[in-house]
Amino acid sequence: MFKNQDTSVAKAKKPIADYKKAIGQAECLAELMVFYCERAAGFSNDVGLQDEGYFDALVRMFEQALKTIASLADAQRQPLWYRLDTVRSTCHNFVYGVGDDMDDLLAEYGADD
Repeated sequence: MFKNQDTSVAKAKKPIADYKKAIGQAECLAELMVFYCERAAGFSNDVGLQDEGYFDALVRMFEQALKTIASLADAQRQPLWYRLDTVRSTCHNFVYGVGDDMDDLLAEYGADD
């Protein structure tokens, strides 16, 4: 990270909340949520960010994405689940059991079938 730069979970999540209020189509909402998870995990992995609050927000978004994806048709679900599985794999590099939490969530929502 650059000196004196702050990471803001609230700013990152705002477009998702705005979209949900404005239109809220499940397929597009799921795409935004998965993209958020990909970027958040990638950022943390790239810069070595190890922040418990940041990871808690990532796991919550991961779960929200799974809930939204579960409402989609099977053909729409599979590619998004695959992308979240990649996020989960990356998150095993982090502390606080982030990857383990995601393992449990994927199993709970049947995404590992």
